Amino acid sequence: MAKIKYAVADDHKIFRQGLRFALADDQKLALVGEAENGILLLELIEKHLPDVILLDLKMPEMDGIEATKKIREQYPGIKILMLTTYDDEQFILHLLELGINGYLLKNADPTEIKKAICTVYENDYYFNDLMSNTMLKNIIYKSNSKNKYRVQIKLNNREIEVLRLICQELTTTEIAEKIYLSSRTIEGIRTNLIEKTGAKNVAGLVLFAIKTGIVS
Repeated sequence: MAKIKYAVADDHKIFRQGLRFALADDQKLALVGEAENGILLLELIEKHLPDVILLDLKMPEMDGIEATKKIREQYPGIKILMLTTYDDEQFILHLLELGINGYLLKNADPTEIKKAICTVYENDYYFNDLMSNTMLKNIIYKSNSKNKYRVQIKLNNREIEVLRLICQELTTTEIAEKIYLSSRTIEGIRTNLIEKTGAKNVAGLVLFAIKTGIVS
């Protein structure tokens, strides 16, 4: 099985070293590079094309927000895990809208960081309690937002079924087996969902599903 290639972008060298050491024992992961700002990260990506990036929010020259925008424009398939000290709910929501795949605090246990890397690689998103609680508090009870989405975006029954299964963290293969369709068909439905909803990735689809009440 091919290893998951990951990169780290953080302006604190001691944190990068500690993270490298904490993840070194996981045989599924391979560190392909480190960067101290967003500009150097983009150079690293061009050279090594990692699968997953652990990205700090506050960095000199180009911060995590600007780096996220650039990565989403140039490398939409790369998974972004924001790893930061900031737990502000508005930051999390804004970054989700920009297209990050997960959000972790720097005091997260190494086991959770490993799990998050593998989960975003396989399922496209990782929602921990921090992200889930933020979305519930700020989105699910906004009825006006629900109505707006329901009027503007129409999903058929099959699309809703697949979206609900995506929200259960099932992989494409698992969804295909569950509803007796090919993996290629599921990929097509997922692509249609992203186009219809305007989501940037599967994490955005989950956000949409909560906003519209498709899942609770």
